[in-house]
Amino acid sequence: MNVLVVYAHPSPNSFNAALKDAAVETLRQAGHTVEISDLYAMNFKAAADGADFPAPVDPANLNYAAEQAAAHDAGTTADDLKAEQEKLARADVVFFQFPLWWYSAPAILKGWLERVLSMGYAYGAGRMFDKGGLGGTKAMLSFTTHGLESSFADDGWHGPITDVLTPLHQGLRFVGFDILPPFVAYNVIRSSDEERRAMMGDLKKRLNALPETPVIPYPALAAYDHQGVMR
Repeated sequence: MNVLVVYAHPSPNSFNAALKDAAVETLRQAGHTVEISDLYAMNFKAAADGADFPAPVDPANLNYAAEQAAAHDAGTTADDLKAEQEKLARADVVFFQFPLWWYSAPAILKGWLERVLSMGYAYGAGRMFDKGGLGGTKAMLSFTTHGLESSFADDGWHGPITDVLTPLHQGLRFVGFDILPPFVAYNVIRSSDEERRAMMGDLKKRLNALPETPVIPYPALAAYDHQGVMR
């Protein structure tokens, strides 16, 4: 398989960096081809703004999605975004490694999602969910959190981890990704070296089983009517 690793953490000495390195090593040892987008090292532009469109259709009123679609159709998508889209075209699996910040991805990764998974390229004109432009590609979130596992439960401070991940998973689903179960490293700030090694071992096991891992089942687009309500 071809795997694109999208990594977002500002410190090369972080546990996230160690997990990313372990993932790359494990995947390559298993015979997979791996490409890496290290967003901080790339100084990836996070802001979705008018600078992405040197020749906007409507300079007076930026409609970002409409400008994305127009740029895609005209072949004028920004070079940094085309490079990432070319990586996506080669990928069978996209593996995201990041810390959970404010119940979501870091801004630089959120910017990657907003700018790279663009209208025209990844979705639009009925191309969404299982009909989306990234259909046939799998996505897996792997992330760290300072919170205890028990605090991400129905009766926990933060609520179920599945609820926390809904916006990220839903966004990936919307453009066609099949969603693999996430890997979560809980309570990393208080974890011992031994506990962190165990987490890393768990991630390696998950990745070694990647080809056989079933995706999370979701209803197909055809299960909903034209009002977006399940039939």
